[in-house]
Amino acid sequence: MKLGKLHEAAMKVGMSNDPRGSASVRAQLKRAKKKYDGMKADEKKRFDLESLTNPYADSRILHGKDSLEIKTIMVGIDMEVGELLIADRLRERGESIDLVWAHHPEGSALANLSRVMPMQAEILTRYGVPINVAEGILSPRIAQVERGLMPTNHMRAVDAARILDVPMICSHTPADNCVATHLQKLFDKKKVETVGDVLTVLRDIPEYADAEKAGAGLRIFVGSKERRTGRVFVDMTGGTGGSEKTFEKLANTSDIGTIVGMHISEKNREEAKKNHINVVIAGHIASDTLGMNLLLDGVEKTARTKFNVIDCSGFRRHKH
Repeated sequence: MKLGKLHEAAMKVGMSNDPRGSASVRAQLKRAKKKYDGMKADEKKRFDLESLTNPYADSRILHGKDSLEIKTIMVGIDMEVGELLIADRLRERGESIDLVWAHHPEGSALANLSRVMPMQAEILTRYGVPINVAEGILSPRIAQVERGLMPTNHMRAVDAARILDVPMICSHTPADNCVATHLQKLFDKKKVETVGDVLTVLRDIPEYADAEKAGAGLRIFVGSKERRTGRVFVDMTGGTGGSEKTFEKLANTSDIGTIVGMHISEKNREEAKKNHINVVIAGHIASDTLGMNLLLDGVEKTARTKFNVIDCSGFRRHKH
């Protein structure tokens, strides 16, 4: 499969699993096109043209030509300079590695991480929070994340890929969409009653079972096994953690009783506790691994091909 087609397929799988729904994704792309059409010539030179077809600014081809043929992929959660050196060393030893595929963003995808966060507001509307309120509480958090990323030396790994000439891509929100939608459908179907039931469901998934064996298993951050769940909200996509004010709005406008997430800040945990919302942390790397596995499954199905996968950096390949 060609690199360009692989990246395109990954974005399509991400869009088909977007918790906002396909109509919202199409509307985002339509807004981007309208914005571009209204720009002056000098503004268009600085515009990210890929945003006209790819709604996820944190997912990009970082190094490599679209025409490259891809058969063997090294896949990991954080693929940085060390992992790229491993890929290069394996190539020296005769391993055929055509692509390094990262989950977490690097390069321009990392610099633009905050641009995917507005999707969190649209997700909240599906649980009863008015869009004006959701955008209002999220706006300061988006600005905070954007400011926090500005000092980051985000091109380090991409420069290493360029110097070593190791093709590299990252797929962040598409994979997060996959895990969020997969788990949300699972909990909607299972109709769990207690927080303990949530743990039981997650433990049947190999990525979470692996994490528990490694000492990075499931945790109840707010609540107890005996507490009733109410409606379960799987909150695992949209760039990074949202506003602490979300919990009060969910408590007042929805029937959400339990949030299942990858991770949570201490400030957000305190707000969840104050508003009596149970919080189950499934685990960051385990959830990212599940998302990447589902994304890989989707790309292989779309391409009608099977990749040779070398797993590293916290990732373990499981087919679903």
